Amino acid sequence: MEAMPASSPSVATASTVTLDDIRAARERIRDVIYHSPCPYSLSLSRLTGSEIYSKLDHLQMTGSFKERGARNKLLLLSPDERRRGVVAASAGNHALGLAYHAGDLGIPVTVVMPKWAPLVKVKKCRELGANVIQHGDAFDDARRHARQIEADRGLTYISGFDDPAIIAGQGTLGLEILEDVPDVDAVIVPVGGGGLIAGIGRAIKSLRPKVRIIGVESGNAPTMHESLRRGQVTKIDTKPTIADGLAVAEAGKLCFDIVREVVDDLILVDEAEIARAVLRLLELEKTVVEGAGAVPLAAAVHPNLAPSLAGKKVVLVLCGGNIDVTLIARIIDRGLATDGRMCRIGAHVSDRPGSLAKLTSILAGAGASIIEVEHDRHFAPADVALVRIVCVMETRDREHIAEIHAALRAAGIAFDAEDAV
Repeated sequence: MEAMPASSPSVATASTVTLDDIRAARERIRDVIYHSPCPYSLSLSRLTGSEIYSKLDHLQMTGSFKERGARNKLLLLSPDERRRGVVAASAGNHALGLAYHAGDLGIPVTVVMPKWAPLVKVKKCRELGANVIQHGDAFDDARRHARQIEADRGLTYISGFDDPAIIAGQGTLGLEILEDVPDVDAVIVPVGGGGLIAGIGRAIKSLRPKVRIIGVESGNAPTMHESLRRGQVTKIDTKPTIADGLAVAEAGKLCFDIVREVVDDLILVDEAEIARAVLRLLELEKTVVEGAGAVPLAAAVHPNLAPSLAGKKVVLVLCGGNIDVTLIARIIDRGLATDGRMCRIGAHVSDRPGSLAKLTSILAGAGASIIEVEHDRHFAPADVALVRIVCVMETRDREHIAEIHAALRAAGIAFDAEDAV
């Protein structure tokens, strides 16, 4: 967990988004935006040691909180801006929210998405009537191309996070949290460009200054973390992450100023922790969220944060549910391996009849459920009398994996342990 560094924020800039702005946005979008539920979760409370409530904003029409800011911004455009149309850069969720609400309001919309944008988001944007252009290998490439389109065609560029109207729209989520859980002690919010946590933080701190606002980023995209460490907005090189919605190379400048005022802590989580959080939400809550939506749970169980939240009333902002079905299986496998519920061993056994049967008998006797076997003669040990047999197994937990290893050693079978995939 990272303590927020001391700073002297630019009050003039940060004050461009106020509680009144957020309340006005709430009235502006109230008739269309869904007041998502924020139910108590006994399962997650037992898991974390806190009293957990989950703000289910992945239940919005397009599957994320981004609709709030998009609707608010579009309603504030002039008649001429509406006629000419808008353009945006997005990894997916901002594009979806903008496409849906622009279509509803009769505003032409072009969205530029990186080439790696999840296929489900690209497909949905096109189905919603947006002109989708895939450009570049990073979000910043897409952003630059969108800015060029803005200049060439006279469209209005709409940022996914660094815009007062966008931040105010996202802040309506904070107002709902206080209505549904008025005595909340802490709120954990995903951080990408910073618009969501800036809006939620401004809304909640304005009404309940003692509520702890905690941001969480992927360790592969620590954009806000690095900016706070240096005391200024800093561009970074992001790495691939399951939480693709958080893979922003540069935080918003307005977002950064507000974050320095309203955010109390920021924590980084790794890819294995994110995968495990997606899996736990699926198993315990029967809730499918994308990596960026699951990071609040990853933070809530993090050993650097969980002790300080013990017994506290905590809201997890689960803000995105647009995940490729092809990715879900891989995330589940990664989460199971991280949790010690799947392991892999590479055993070196004699290349004689009965050796495979002996190995599988030992594994079965230790209670392992074998789901995959690979018999490798070509890339086996240097001793030509041996072969390598790779087994992937379902296990109960890490203690069970240790029991399997002990059984193999007792039988005199050499093996390589590979309990994380």
